[in-house]
Amino acid sequence: MAGSVNKVILIGNLGKDPEIRHLDGGRGYAKFSIATSESYKDKSGQKVDQTEWHNIAIWRPGLVELTEKYLKKGNKVYVEGKLRTRSWEDEQKNTRYMTEIVVDQMTFLSTPNTTAGDTQSAPSAAPEEVNQSQPQTLNDDDDLPF
Repeated sequence: MAGSVNKVILIGNLGKDPEIRHLDGGRGYAKFSIATSESYKDKSGQKVDQTEWHNIAIWRPGLVELTEKYLKKGNKVYVEGKLRTRSWEDEQKNTRYMTEIVVDQMTFLSTPNTTAGDTQSAPSAAPEEVNQSQPQTLNDDDDLPF
């Protein structure tokens, strides 16, 4: 097989409010973490909950604005993106690494005033706006169904 795939799909809950920063040129980015959880029974039959935390980075201008406007701690969100690992040198000259999901597409699964336990859908305008900021992946002249 030629080529490769780097795609991540997650549904989880924000651990804290998104952090929005602006660079010198005015371009903004958002970062936050989301938790995904699963449950299973161990050998003794006890229920075990396992939570994984994922670092999320958003660079697309429309998504950054919507993130700042709509997302809060506890909200459930669907994200699609790719894994990126970056490195930097800390104050003690140690090389540090961070792996994060750089988001290409996002859908809000909670309304702005709901949290993890609520299952209401997000306002209809927000997901549509998010999807409009995404690049068109199909050629409009292409009538293939896949």
